[in-house]
Amino acid sequence: MPAILAVPLPALPEISPRDDLAALIADAWRALAADQPDLAPARGDILVVTQKIVSKAEGSVVDLTTVEPRAEAVEFARIWERDARQVEVVLRESADVLRMERGIVISRTKHGFVCANAGVDASNTGRGDLVTLLPDDPDGSARRIRDGVTARLNLTTENAPAVIVSDSFGRPWRFGIVDVALGVAGIAPLVDWRGRPDADGRVMHSTIVAVADEICSAAELAASKTSRQPVVLVRGVEFEATKEGSSESEPSEPSVVGDVVMPPEMDLFT
Repeated sequence: MPAILAVPLPALPEISPRDDLAALIADAWRALAADQPDLAPARGDILVVTQKIVSKAEGSVVDLTTVEPRAEAVEFARIWERDARQVEVVLRESADVLRMERGIVISRTKHGFVCANAGVDASNTGRGDLVTLLPDDPDGSARRIRDGVTARLNLTTENAPAVIVSDSFGRPWRFGIVDVALGVAGIAPLVDWRGRPDADGRVMHSTIVAVADEICSAAELAASKTSRQPVVLVRGVEFEATKEGSSESEPSEPSVVGDVVMPPEMDLFT
């Protein structure tokens, strides 16, 4: 079996709206390769980029001092000792509120993600009165980063890295969070094992592996939550590369929103 390598790129500066995130990532990778030449870009590389810096660069942030919470948010915040302004932002970002209990809002976002507090996050924002939102189009964000890094490092289409935008999600009936994929570019997020024999020769009928989610969790182990190294180079994973040069409007490009998010009519949990 091939060894899997996960190496954080050097720390990035504090990200602000309109920063050229692809250029900053390319510079960090260039610096890493200067120190460790064997980590220069190679075919099959994957860059895992945390949602937080993508949201900051794209301006998907809200200044809580500008938020006027509705009565429902004020009452929920009073009962559970939360910030009513942040609760208001969560409600605004929720396409469908599934639960509001114990100080947590479980909702379905406009993307289709079912998660706590609609992905609104106050940690690591650089200011105590800022919260980040999920990117409007995480798959599009991954494609833009991929195209930008490829151009700035003068890579060929064959050596262009796959890019995954990651975030931390909880799981039903389990404590703890894991990093999962919100958006992908250059990599199919799922590997379908249906129709293949298992180790005993039995044909598998339902096994679909969420390989992009697994890569995100491996990357999080390498970087951790507090390292200030929000981009991780992952190497050694066998994955299905998607076609090169795709545009944001191409519906055939695999995506997390299109391929991984389960439609509500198939949801067994909510």
